[in-house]
Amino acid sequence: MIKQLFLENETAKRLYQTAKDLPIIDYHCHLSPKEIYEDKPFADIGEMWLGADHYIWRLMRAFDINEYYVTGKASYQEKFYAFARCVGLAAGSPLYHWCKMELSQYFGIDTPLNESTAEEIHQKANQVIREKQLSPRKLIQQSNVAYIGTTDDVIDSLDYHEKLKQDNTFDVTVAPSFRTDNLLLIQKEGYLDYIKKLSKITNIDVINIDTLEQAIQNRLDFFCKMGCKFTDVGIPMFPTCMGTKQQADIAFQKAINGEPTTEMEYNQFLFYIFVFLASEYQKRNLIMQLHLAAKRNVNSALYRSVGVDCGGDCVGDSISQDQMAALFDAMNENGAMPETIVYTLNTAMYDTLSTISGSFRNVRMGTAWWFQDHKSGIEKQIKLFAQTSHLATFLGMLTDSRSFLSYARHDYFRRILCNIVGDWIEKGEFADDENAEILIRRICYENIKNKIGD
Repeated sequence: MIKQLFLENETAKRLYQTAKDLPIIDYHCHLSPKEIYEDKPFADIGEMWLGADHYIWRLMRAFDINEYYVTGKASYQEKFYAFARCVGLAAGSPLYHWCKMELSQYFGIDTPLNESTAEEIHQKANQVIREKQLSPRKLIQQSNVAYIGTTDDVIDSLDYHEKLKQDNTFDVTVAPSFRTDNLLLIQKEGYLDYIKKLSKITNIDVINIDTLEQAIQNRLDFFCKMGCKFTDVGIPMFPTCMGTKQQADIAFQKAINGEPTTEMEYNQFLFYIFVFLASEYQKRNLIMQLHLAAKRNVNSALYRSVGVDCGGDCVGDSISQDQMAALFDAMNENGAMPETIVYTLNTAMYDTLSTISGSFRNVRMGTAWWFQDHKSGIEKQIKLFAQTSHLATFLGMLTDSRSFLSYARHDYFRRILCNIVGDWIEKGEFADDENAEILIRRICYENIKNKIGD
């Protein structure tokens, strides 16, 4: 039964009572502020699940379901039936767990989803959608969400964030996060067009590193005015050598003049800009997030036909400890180390990343991310954090999702966390006193709440 899922001992069940109703602070996700503002009711559970979730798309492809039923022109009902046929056999997959939890939490359906139950569940779920007129805001409020940190490009107008700030009918904070990927990808086709857009939106003629810095400061101030608390970057590259401002200027001017940059020049640019950004974040009391070791769009044909974020990404190579330590040390030497959360897709980096992070006061390893946010991945990350850092400072779960149903993943995490701590208590490895509940509340809500403030 869903009620006891992952709660394998009596202490875990008791601790879960502390965790289950705590508000959710989803400080990193890919929800659309436009969809939240417009709040259009959904028409079909297939639309909810299959409209933009590349986790599901990957699972369906792995089950050899034709792309027509994944991202193609099939109806959402047809896609739902195809997914039901797939997920019903997906033993051990987090998607099996998540879908089970979402059906129970949002639709009151505890029947397992599979090929034979697909029609019945499709009808029941759609009936709930119609009767409750389920929409983005209703799902957010039903999930007890207090804060949503979306992911927004440097040159995003933030029009819908502004509209949400002015809307007093919705009491959930929806704030932008400053995402710098496109700013840093100077070797990407179309980079000059991007810089022209940056120039236009800031009224700064961005022609060298000095004016680039001015434009970045301009946009950061605007984001902060709109309530920004977090920044983010998730490019596949990480600087492999140090770089000065002069070297960064050479690389940047080459890029905007249409000249090729060498790998060394690009890495010098990256290093300098990373340190510069960290300094600006620290001045504004922003939390810097670094998403490392992700390789994007490895399936060129799929990328051309479907586009980005379609399920064609994978775990990237491990990043050298020397490279990570050098970057963090340069930030710290300049007094420019902001509060920093570092995630990695590559678990071979876990020990190195956790211990490097622990060498700097403001840096901590983030939760199990993307391909690692399944049960065993979350367990591994929590235990490593406890062993190499201090578990009471852990900042908890996030959805990293485009789905308004994915708040069940916070409950998923809370159950796994309570089971781990409950197991330690029953084995005599941690005291069964008030500190156990304090620990659960801190990890699931209070730590990250204190970081973002009011």
